[in-house]
Amino acid sequence: MSGQVMQMCQRCQKKPAQVHFSKVVNGEKSERYLCEDCAREEGAFHFMLGPQFTVQHVLGGLIGQSGFPSGRTQAGTHACPHCGYTFREFAESGRLGCDKCYQAFESELNPLVLRLHGRVQHRGKFPARGARQLSAKRELEQLREAMNDAIKREAFEEAAQLRDRIRSLEGGEGR
Repeated sequence: MSGQVMQMCQRCQKKPAQVHFSKVVNGEKSERYLCEDCAREEGAFHFMLGPQFTVQHVLGGLIGQSGFPSGRTQAGTHACPHCGYTFREFAESGRLGCDKCYQAFESELNPLVLRLHGRVQHRGKFPARGARQLSAKRELEQLREAMNDAIKREAFEEAAQLRDRIRSLEGGEGR
């Protein structure tokens, strides 16, 4: 054994804890260590122990909570004008009908996305490795597009400045 102390079930105090739950409510973190039998008996965490845990269960639970859109959402009558898919169908399947559904159901989806991700706007990420190279590559692509645009507009002085900037970023590559 690697020297780790075995945590005992906080409920029965008889079996080793196999299930660890962390919960943060209003900034207060609480942790529970339970054996599988006690976790199953408590029922509060049954979704972690069986195959019945699905995206549809999560969405259905979130959509049914107070503070989320009701009325047309609950009735399921609001449909995407492009594909005819209803919000109710989304709530039941966990999938949207087409890419236009994001706009059609924006007022219903935003609270869900906010609840799941903590913000509505996607910020994107750079990988820890190679972030500088990726950023430089994107800058070079933008500069090349701007230079080509300047050439098309016959703004040759601007194009020459952009060319020089590209060369300095490339560090003499390809010459």
